[in-house]
Amino acid sequence: MNPRLALLLLRPLAALGGGLAMACAFPPLAWWWIAPIAVLLCVLSTRRVRPLWAATYGAIAGAAFFGPLLFWMSVVGVDAWISLTAICTAWWIGLFVAQSFAQRCVWWPVVVPALWVASEAIRGAIPLGGFPWGRLAFSQAGGPLLPLNSIVGPAGVAYTLAFVACAVVYLLLDGRSGAPLAPTIVVAIGAVSLSMLLAFGYVAMNAVGTEDQVTIAVVQGGVPGSGLSAMGERRAVLENHAQLTRTALRSRSEIDLVVWPENSTDIDPFRDPSARRQIDEAVRTVGKPILVGAVVDAPNDPSRVANSGIVWDPETGPGARYVKRHPVPFGEFIPFRSLLGSLLDRFRLVPRDFIAGDAPGVLEIGGTTVGDVICFEVAYDSIVRDVVIAGAEIIVVQTNNATYAGTAQLEQQVAMSQVRAVEHGRSVVVAATSGISAVINPNGSIRSSIAANESGVIVERMALSNQQTVATSWAPRIEWLLVGTAVAPFACVGLSRLRLQRSRT
Repeated sequence: MNPRLALLLLRPLAALGGGLAMACAFPPLAWWWIAPIAVLLCVLSTRRVRPLWAATYGAIAGAAFFGPLLFWMSVVGVDAWISLTAICTAWWIGLFVAQSFAQRCVWWPVVVPALWVASEAIRGAIPLGGFPWGRLAFSQAGGPLLPLNSIVGPAGVAYTLAFVACAVVYLLLDGRSGAPLAPTIVVAIGAVSLSMLLAFGYVAMNAVGTEDQVTIAVVQGGVPGSGLSAMGERRAVLENHAQLTRTALRSRSEIDLVVWPENSTDIDPFRDPSARRQIDEAVRTVGKPILVGAVVDAPNDPSRVANSGIVWDPETGPGARYVKRHPVPFGEFIPFRSLLGSLLDRFRLVPRDFIAGDAPGVLEIGGTTVGDVICFEVAYDSIVRDVVIAGAEIIVVQTNNATYAGTAQLEQQVAMSQVRAVEHGRSVVVAATSGISAVINPNGSIRSSIAANESGVIVERMALSNQQTVATSWAPRIEWLLVGTAVAPFACVGLSRLRLQRSRT
């Protein structure tokens, strides 16, 4: 075969292999070890290519990665799956183009990993609040890099993983061709630093104090339907959780608090006496407060609703509440509703937009300060970090994954919760309507869980903490530093060209 033709074929194959390998790093396969290989293949695909070809390879790799990763979205609709895949792939196209430019720089092994961090940061914010699903750190819930989250956060883990891949490419290709000494030294220093950070991370991850503890019950009541109709019988969902709470926890005096999942009642208990009676009876039977996931009318705005976590006390009834700060576009509100609302019948399932809360979900429940995040919010750094900064001693993820039953979405969300546990040194409770519910230790290990499509109760005594990890305090600064590292070379080139143009004039 002609060498040039072989080279032309190898690049798209490397891009395709890199995307597919990256998908394999995430649940359901969760082959964490293949993630750096995936980055390596992606880096090779853009080595010494023109921007147009780099964009092409980015499209191939992005579709190969996000297509399988987000296949669970096809439950909502094939069009929704394709659209979300296309949006995420667009960011990878930009990443690959920037990567191809950066690889012309002597310091590319340092810059390219930062570009991966910058791409994830932008994708997690734009458009419509972003979609950070598929971040490199979320693939490492079962790998040796997991402890690094407690020091450098998910952005630092992503940089480390990509740096390892770039260092291998550099040493195998550039290092053998008489490359400058300085970048080689930087690669060597990076390897030593990684070893030290890992050692420190393992120590920090296992140094969480366990003197203060709380006994928590997690109720997974189940839902009667599946797919988009999973929550169709709203009263049955509430009855499932109330009945299971009454029967399974009636004589459990050691319990301090109970957690129900998101959407455990889609019937507003402040407007429906029957729904309120169901919750009151469950709370009084247990004799302990329940964190109820409820969809209620928005305060002072009956045209909209609020996805809430409400503290329901056996003596005083409903009290403090958290309103979800990051509603899901097209799932909980329809952007540009007047223009788009009539395009798809599916949008009629969201007749009223959900409001966005304006305060972190820090709630006092039975003497424990709980940090409440709801469903997809666990993917967003700032939302989880805010509750820890505000004093949360434990993190609760209330979620309703019933729509995605039988898909990898459930396991992917649990993996994110494991990363958050290590990142902030907190025990994490995942409460789901139909699975997967789990209790996660501060070191990221799963203590107990309830499988998907099963009903049950978990009762566990869990460690509390009011200490902040290095990542809790410094991860945002680390991310900004890495984004700056990605942008700096391009800014320098732009300034140099501007000065050259001025000098000629």
